[in-house]
Amino acid sequence: MRVYFASAGACLLIGAIACSTPAPAAPDPGFRPTSTVKDIMDSIVDPSADVLWDSVEVVVTASGTEERAPKTDDEWKEVRRRAVSIVEATNMLLVPGRHIARPGEKAENPQIELGPEQIEVMVNADRAQWTTLAHGLHDAASAALKAIDEKDKTALLYSGDGLDRACENCHLKYWYPPDLLTKKP
Repeated sequence: MRVYFASAGACLLIGAIACSTPAPAAPDPGFRPTSTVKDIMDSIVDPSADVLWDSVEVVVTASGTEERAPKTDDEWKEVRRRAVSIVEATNMLLVPGRHIARPGEKAENPQIELGPEQIEVMVNADRAQWTTLAHGLHDAASAALKAIDEKDKTALLYSGDGLDRACENCHLKYWYPPDLLTKKP
């Protein structure tokens, strides 16, 4: 009987200690988001996408057709840097705690853009969709990167369409006011 009471007492003591010990804190993910989504778009994605879109062109004039594309290793290297920048910027967009814009920042053109606060509410309400769209941009930029690594000018040219589509898919969801999208021309 003594063994039984001693065992029961030990169980109660262990249970009391376990209940009074706080649960371990969740590990700190180590992210320290400083820049906003707007900063990343203005500083990394937009200028890099412009370089990719402009890297391969077919110009037709009265005097003939001219194809423009990277020719030297340095030109290919620069275009590659820009593709890598977009690929990795998509991961930056998914960092927890990153805001859309700085407090008080307004839409540049409120007639055709939602305000940053509205966009942030929409993104936070459906993080799964935000992630899907960021992954779409990642995949599109990865296709450009593959074309660059293969020095395939034609594939690089066509990858621009996928990049444009990925950008526009996100803008249609989060940037343009819904009533603007439903207006008939």
